[in-house]
Amino acid sequence: MSKVIRLYEHGGPEVLRYEDVEVPAPGPDEVQVRHTAIGLNYIDVYDRSGLYPAELPAVLGREGAGVITAVGRKVRGLKIGTRVAYVHSVAGAYSELRNLPAARVVRLPKGISDEVAAATMLKGLTAQFLLRRTVRIERADLILVHAAAGGVGLILCQWARALGATVIGVVGSDAKAMLARRHGCRHVLVSGRDELVPAVKKLTKGRGVRVVYDSVGKDTFMASLDCLAPRGLMISYGNASGPPPAISPLELSRRGSLYLTRPSLFTYIATRQELEAMARDLFRAIQSKKVRIRVGQSYPLAAAAQAHRDLESRRTTGSTVLVP
Repeated sequence: MSKVIRLYEHGGPEVLRYEDVEVPAPGPDEVQVRHTAIGLNYIDVYDRSGLYPAELPAVLGREGAGVITAVGRKVRGLKIGTRVAYVHSVAGAYSELRNLPAARVVRLPKGISDEVAAATMLKGLTAQFLLRRTVRIERADLILVHAAAGGVGLILCQWARALGATVIGVVGSDAKAMLARRHGCRHVLVSGRDELVPAVKKLTKGRGVRVVYDSVGKDTFMASLDCLAPRGLMISYGNASGPPPAISPLELSRRGSLYLTRPSLFTYIATRQELEAMARDLFRAIQSKKVRIRVGQSYPLAAAAQAHRDLESRRTTGSTVLVP
């Protein structure tokens, strides 16, 4: 038996139920993982609310870390007792025990704790592709990062600074502004107090930034476009305030031949080779201390609903883990 958090209808945190389920033996190409830590991410909110429709009943969660307890007969290179972590396009991490495709898990190197790994796979690999693959950030680049004190934001800002970029962060409070400054932001703006576009133009001497990383969506999308320099790149990778508005391509043209992309992590880690290469890069960044993972809060798995409430009300900082 395994404890899980399951939902039978889409809605608020109150739809999450803590239940027992039977877990079968792993399939031929699968491993069974006993979770020691589970990552909480905004995509879990999208799955729960129905923004990303899921077949019900469903178990939430896209990332976790733990120990292999059983292996399928075709699995090679992994064995019982191996410490692993994963991020998977199929939800199901809010559980004590889970079967996963062996091709989707990576070994954890020494020096990377289970808690850090569970807080890092989705957010850290997202930062990796945003900085190194969607666009290759270079020394002296000017970039703008929304939700700079969030899970992805703290990793993104530190890594960008290590690459030599100048980071302007946007946060929701003075407390979060202090956190963002300690994690790579040269300048920090507080939403609701600082007017975004004039402030960015002033900080960049009228030029605007090369790249905007926008995980907020509806509330910031158009202002983010206005913060870009000519031929700048808008990377919309989240919908915390709701989906961004539909726009005409002419909006990009009249603002200076801008580029717009809406990437997804799972496209970038579609192959085993890509997943392993990106994970190695991420783990090296953590081991070298270019990136320090801040686990801001931890909740028992049974308290997943409260964790969702705190995440949605922006009471969390850094990464959050659930512990079975």
